[in-house]
Amino acid sequence: MNPKTPEAVADGEKTTDETETTSVEKAEQQDRDETGRGAVTDADPADEGAVDTDDTDDTDDVNDADDTGEETSGRLAAASAAVVSAGLGVVALTGAWSGRVAAERETLIGQIKTSSGSSAAQQINEIYGDAWHATALVNGLFGLLALLVGTYVLVRPAFGAPARQPQAGWVRAVARGGIALGALGVVIAVAMYFDLIVALPTTAG
Repeated sequence: MNPKTPEAVADGEKTTDETETTSVEKAEQQDRDETGRGAVTDADPADEGAVDTDDTDDTDDVNDADDTGEETSGRLAAASAAVVSAGLGVVALTGAWSGRVAAERETLIGQIKTSSGSSAAQQINEIYGDAWHATALVNGLFGLLALLVGTYVLVRPAFGAPARQPQAGWVRAVARGGIALGALGVVIAVAMYFDLIVALPTTAG
């Protein structure tokens, strides 16, 4: 029995040493795991911050692109409106087919009214006077539209968000021209409607 005792003791020492070694390795492994987790945890906020920064930059770029597109559309609309205002002013001075149609209609109505017999003064008023007044009324409407559209182009930058670039000079010039032509057309139309420029002819007696 005695010869076996040292072997048993040796085996017990080996088992104890292996257990201690395993415990030490487990402790070191846990330390490594905790260290790795701490590094990952510390790195996460930085990564999230970098992602958030990129997302913010992308959002700003999209907003800038939208603002630029809206501003460009606004400038194009203002330029188109200025040209329309000038065109309406020209029509107010020269007349349009709608004015001729209205005049011909009034002429036809006057002929119908005076077909059964009427005085010369009544025929002049019904056949010619009403037709001229209808033409003046239509031209005056075109002049008024030119005034409104041109005024809108000039006062539009004063309302809403300020634009990054000022309104183009030629747009303001064309809008002012449309306003001037429209105002002149309205004045002439009013004078013609009330027979201030060219009065209706009169008959003797």
